[in-house]
Amino acid sequence: VLFLQIVHILNMTSAKIVSFLLHPEESLHSLQNRIEFETGISTGNQELLLETGICLDPRKPASQCVIDGVRGWDSYMVYLFDKSKTVYDGPFASRSLSDCVNYIVQDSKIQLPIPQLRKVWAEAVHYVIGLKEDYSRLFQGQRAAMLSLLRYNANLIKMKNNMVSASQQLKAKLEFFHQSIRLDLERYSDQMAYGISSEKMLKAWKEMEEKASQCAQAEDIGYLDEQIMALHTEIVELQKSPYARRQGEVMESLEQRAIDLYKQLKARPPDHAYSDSTDMVKIIVQTVQSQDRVLKELFGHLSKLLGCKQKIIDLLPEIEVALNNIKEADNSVMQMQGKRQREIWHLLKIACTQSSSRSLVSSSLEGTASTPAATWLPQGCSGNSAPHPLSSLAAPEDGENFADMIRENVNYLELFSSILQEVRQEQNSMMVS
Repeated sequence: VLFLQIVHILNMTSAKIVSFLLHPEESLHSLQNRIEFETGISTGNQELLLETGICLDPRKPASQCVIDGVRGWDSYMVYLFDKSKTVYDGPFASRSLSDCVNYIVQDSKIQLPIPQLRKVWAEAVHYVIGLKEDYSRLFQGQRAAMLSLLRYNANLIKMKNNMVSASQQLKAKLEFFHQSIRLDLERYSDQMAYGISSEKMLKAWKEMEEKASQCAQAEDIGYLDEQIMALHTEIVELQKSPYARRQGEVMESLEQRAIDLYKQLKARPPDHAYSDSTDMVKIIVQTVQSQDRVLKELFGHLSKLLGCKQKIIDLLPEIEVALNNIKEADNSVMQMQGKRQREIWHLLKIACTQSSSRSLVSSSLEGTASTPAATWLPQGCSGNSAPHPLSSLAAPEDGENFADMIRENVNYLELFSSILQEVRQEQNSMMVS
């Protein structure tokens, strides 16, 4: 018997307790099926919370409901909520009276012998204590719901901070992208008259600028931020509400009064005296009325907690979608920036190639113009001396130098033609890309 594991489930929708004997290594899903059979709440709509507000892990066995050790081995509660409901209809009916207690409640002035009255009042005290404990359990369930809400809210704040950070980064990248592409378009327009031009590339850059403007829509998260801030304010107000704190002081004082009355009765000698139950019945009625009031406040507050929690559950997918949109826009901007930079470096490569080609051609032409003059001048003659009458006749050595010069010029011409062909091919490939 000592090794038996019993779990007590407090159904917050009906304020009733159902208990289950756990089988060895029983899964949580198996326990939920049993709970569905007893309460009518489907397994998909069951939310089982511990006192700390932690939801039971479906990957762990059902024994996670029971704590180890002596403390609370037979009083530890698991709180059952119906996820399909956000408004609970409490307060619920108080626990039923026993026959003897109901007898004195129906007629509080009836005279009973002291020994018999002791038994009746003992049950009455037990009833009053039970009313207070019923409220305490339900309040603990409300507290578990509040702690669960705060866990959801912490997750919401974390996702919101990630969303805001990603939005600010996207905004900064878009500003940088717009400034840089405007500068590139201005510089490109300035050099079109004497440099390199490509209508296809110019059109692609303008399309990038328009696409970047469309990406700016992803950074607009103001509507989500407003909802989150309003929800956060609502949660703070719920935490500050007096209904978030235990309201059982009146019931506790009534409980103590009932115990004191019973002690006074117990101290009386067991003679043949009789007495009525007027004072004890007043305490019973006041306790029931107090419980009705505090339960109405408790379930009203609980409904607000569950409403906030449902709002968070509805907001989380929207934040996830906004985060994905921001990431996609960020990747798109970075890809466009990288593509444009590659095209700029491609243009720089073509410009450098053309500049090298012009320098090479000009140097070859200068060499061609100076070489014949040097070749035809007689050796040892200065520029001011008159040419020898026979110096214009080609000697055998002069003919060989002239042939070498022609071959060299032909080589330069072939090299120049190949460079021009490469430049045309690179320009064509750039326009296609």
